[in-house]
Amino acid sequence: MTVLLNTVDAAPLVGVKPGTLENWRTQGIGPKFIKTTTGRRGKVLYDPADIEAWKAANRYASTSEVA
Repeated sequence: MTVLLNTVDAAPLVGVKPGTLENWRTQGIGPKFIKTTTGRRGKVLYDPADIEAWKAANRYASTSEVA
């Protein structure tokens, strides 16, 4: 079973602060996340596999590759 990470635990794996990861969620530019229906507002969780996939998709060899 995969252990899902909250924003505070996921942020260091991405290399940013939790607040940045929260901002990226609203902009749709960070790794995929899971929104649960637990509680009044729900929880945001990250699958480590999604974090690794996002990092792989955003890996470049040169600044000229970035569009």
